[in-house]
Amino acid sequence: MPHVPVIVGISQLTQFPGLEKPLDPMRLMAEAARAALADAGPPALALLVDCVWVSNILSWGYKDAPGLLSANLGLKPSHTHYGILSGHVPQWFVNQAARRIASGESRAVLMAGAEAQHSVRQSYKGAVKLDWPARENPEIIGGGASPDLGTNSLENSHQLMIPVNMYALFETAIRAAKGRDLKEHQASLGRLFEKFSAVAAKNPLAWNRRKYSADEIAAPGPDNPAACEPYTRRMCAAMNVDMAAAVVMTSEETAKRMGVNSSQWVYPMGGADLNNIRYVTQRPKLNDSPALEHCVQLALDQAGLGVSQIRAFDLYSCFPSMVEIAMEALGLDLEDPRPLTLTGGLPFFGGPMGNYSMHAIAEATAQIRTGKPDNVMVAANGGFNTRHSLGVYGREPSPEGWSRDDSAIQESILSAALPEPVKEAAGRLVVDGCIVRNTREGVPEKGLVLGTLEDGRKTLAVLDAGPALLGQFRNKELVGGAGAVRFDPNSGCNMFVPEL
Repeated sequence: MPHVPVIVGISQLTQFPGLEKPLDPMRLMAEAARAALADAGPPALALLVDCVWVSNILSWGYKDAPGLLSANLGLKPSHTHYGILSGHVPQWFVNQAARRIASGESRAVLMAGAEAQHSVRQSYKGAVKLDWPARENPEIIGGGASPDLGTNSLENSHQLMIPVNMYALFETAIRAAKGRDLKEHQASLGRLFEKFSAVAAKNPLAWNRRKYSADEIAAPGPDNPAACEPYTRRMCAAMNVDMAAAVVMTSEETAKRMGVNSSQWVYPMGGADLNNIRYVTQRPKLNDSPALEHCVQLALDQAGLGVSQIRAFDLYSCFPSMVEIAMEALGLDLEDPRPLTLTGGLPFFGGPMGNYSMHAIAEATAQIRTGKPDNVMVAANGGFNTRHSLGVYGREPSPEGWSRDDSAIQESILSAALPEPVKEAAGRLVVDGCIVRNTREGVPEKGLVLGTLEDGRKTLAVLDAGPALLGQFRNKELVGGAGAVRFDPNSGCNMFVPEL
């Protein structure tokens, strides 16, 4: 008979600026893990932890982070895992833990992660002296280290491996699909993230608790520059934070036997993990996520719920486009009164790289324990709208269990991949998405378009324009329009001239 997985312990902590001797990520994580085990209650539960899984740490390197964490806590797990650097990993951990616990393969699982990027940056400025262990390269990254950044050579040559560039490209495709003009859409982005800022302002763990208005978020200015339009700084994940979070899962049977108070129990009711087509230049559209759409339906079906029955959401918010894509997959709009974030989101609560969603899961658990809300959906994203893991949490276990096989759905998503993009293009190009990058002083520096050629293949091209003309393009919708593209051997890039 399958076992019933349940979350019994959680912890979050924020190491705010101003400490003379800030803790390194490992010590932050160990504190969070100890607190999560203590939150579960019985000390003997720690003796049953047979899996220790750690989110990838960008701000500092450890040879064996899960092994070191286990040693610090006195744990002797039979299975450890160090995740790839990807925002979906914490929710993927929960889904994998649920499957292992349900099958009887694991008795208790500790999942944890931490970043201390703020302290590292302060040390570069000479503001603090770090009394930390020497950096080491990780020995093993679970699942194998990715051979690339999630972008192909053409995308890399056009700097689309930089997240703000890629997500801004998605944003312009979303804007065109919604039929909004530039000013109207910019205002909508401000209204969307105003909701996130309001939540962060009330969260004592949030890195930035200032409450921003929609205009303060949407309008570029000296303290809110637009490095890559249409995004301002306040629309982007705040990665320079010091944070840690941990989650402990076991089975309902073990929780009862160990004497864990049932008021602590929160069930993963449903979950799913799927990937979109890896390279953006081979995706049919820029403004959707087939993987996320399927994850939503699979997790809801497993939980026995509909979207209308979900009381609150925590949607991954590295940039507005990811939130909007998730809202589209869920059928939500800005008028929906339900929360879209529990923490305040990555721009305001903080974006501790690959571990943000561990905070979202911990916060969801904490709020469900109070009964308000009684269920939550957490959507986690990694890469460039690439890897999706989704979970539904509540006070009741999944009526369906955790043995579903989604491989056929995954294959169907990947089968829609377009041919490889054209590296040296010529002819007419219809624009699918575009961005304008600015200097620190706000002067237009470079424009980029992704578009479809007459044979249906995709390509990337640089806008053939100087700063003055690029400045005009900042106020003109290029998406949906067409122009001439040609390959420039001197720059090694395709050049695009729009039809004005």
